[in-house]
Amino acid sequence: MKNRLLITSFVLASFLFCAAHSFSSSIPEPRIISLAPSTTEILFALGLDDEIVGVSSFCDYPPKALTKEKVGTFSQPNVEKILSLRPDIIFCTGLEQAPVITRLRQLNLKVYVSDPSNFVELFNSIKEIGRLTDTEKEADSLIEGMNKGMEEIISEAKSIPEGKKVKVFVEIWSSPLMTAGRGSFIGELIALAGGINIAYDVKRPYSYFSPEQVLKRDPDCIILAYMDKKDPVKTAGERFGWSSIAAVKNNRVYNDISPDLFLRPGPRLVEGLKEIHERLYP
Repeated sequence: MKNRLLITSFVLASFLFCAAHSFSSSIPEPRIISLAPSTTEILFALGLDDEIVGVSSFCDYPPKALTKEKVGTFSQPNVEKILSLRPDIIFCTGLEQAPVITRLRQLNLKVYVSDPSNFVELFNSIKEIGRLTDTEKEADSLIEGMNKGMEEIISEAKSIPEGKKVKVFVEIWSSPLMTAGRGSFIGELIALAGGINIAYDVKRPYSYFSPEQVLKRDPDCIILAYMDKKDPVKTAGERFGWSSIAAVKNNRVYNDISPDLFLRPGPRLVEGLKEIHERLYP
């Protein structure tokens, strides 16, 4: 129970992260379009399969999402196609979609925008999506299930002495080298899994990080946030000086976790947490 409260104690925090107009009431059996892969996963988890009439081409999970009408890409949706589907509400996310969000609202369409950066904000978003779609009970159940799925790992992580925690570097991209810092979901997942993010002092959620800094901070484990068929240990070891990094010397460079499990703020973050924990403490 204590571990569950660790995540949910602030669920009633403000919704400032939701750049959405205020909606006073829910819509029973709404016609829904989702332009955000993460929100699409949440909508399906709430049992709204039949209400979803359109998604972006980037919405590829769950498999049923692939059968839905496509309304364009993540950043360049087809407004005319959206209008033709007569949506009651459209779900969007992030600054990259800002121009189309403005356009949709100019057309008097109901748009909800959510871009959570941590579990508190994610759970708030799920609760609000539940309210808007008349699935509040399902939203509460989803949050409870996610909390329950994380309890054991959080408990184990809390028992690890500070001096025994694994130092981690998460590589978002290789050229230029980018990582996840403070205020990112990845940063929170590493902490919940019992690790120490070597980019703890990077102020932006995602930022450039020099190879020299990685070498200096000598991570025990490196996780690549992109799928690559190349041998990750060999690739990392070929970088100047990196062959002396503990993660490389001990063959602890991983590229076998689907990035969607920790880059998409949705139900599968629980699975992402488990995968990260298993790499840190095999």
